[in-house]
Amino acid sequence: MGEFSGKVAVVTGSSGIGLGAALHFAREGATVFVCGNDPDHNATARAAGDGLAFDVAEVDVSIPEQVETWISQAAEAAGGIDFLVNSAAVQTYGTTETTDVDHWNRVIGINLTSYYLTSHFAYPHMKARGGGSIVHVASVQGHANQNAVLAYATSKGGIHALVRAQAVDAAKDNIRVNSISPGSVRTPLLEFAARTVVGDGGDIEEAIAGFGAAHPMGRVGTIEETSNLIAFLCSDKSGFCTGGDFLIDGGLTAGIGV
Repeated sequence: MGEFSGKVAVVTGSSGIGLGAALHFAREGATVFVCGNDPDHNATARAAGDGLAFDVAEVDVSIPEQVETWISQAAEAAGGIDFLVNSAAVQTYGTTETTDVDHWNRVIGINLTSYYLTSHFAYPHMKARGGGSIVHVASVQGHANQNAVLAYATSKGGIHALVRAQAVDAAKDNIRVNSISPGSVRTPLLEFAARTVVGDGGDIEEAIAGFGAAHPMGRVGTIEETSNLIAFLCSDKSGFCTGGDFLIDGGLTAGIGV
């Protein structure tokens, strides 16, 4: 019997932090529903969850109708929903001057609006179960950010505000809402960022080591570390935690760059 036996988790993002959290839940006995819009990532997730109570669906989380259908089917199949983890995200670059409207709408739609959509459609099912936990994956970039990350940083800061508003509203229904804000964690998104930095033919391992060196702990984080934090925030061990943002950034935001 695992820690989450009898529980039902829905998770957006079929790679990186989302996949790590989903596998953690499943290995601890939960029935897990994961969605992603990348067929290759979805195939990898299905293989990783083989033998577990683990379903992977192709969903564009920025489209309300697709989210509603996915959530409803998951709740019907499993008898309800206890945990919602939102990790779906795109990492893009651009300033106020260079970010066009389509770019902005895509990032906000996936990184922020989808977090509202899943919450909206999952809420009645969580309420019917007597409560639950929602964890949104934000970022240190919601607190302080690099150059040229206008849409991404805005979406992550928006998650922090979303958490506060949801937590205040949902407490009466015994639904807790929190976020985690990772620093650099070794995921496909981080590898994309590294490739962007070094360009074609560059050494992404060198770039990732450089990202790690910027953190006081001298390294990037691991998916296992973020999964452990997400699991804690969904467990009874964190029963008095709601409306918070939990940094998991190796001390990155604790220092100043001088």
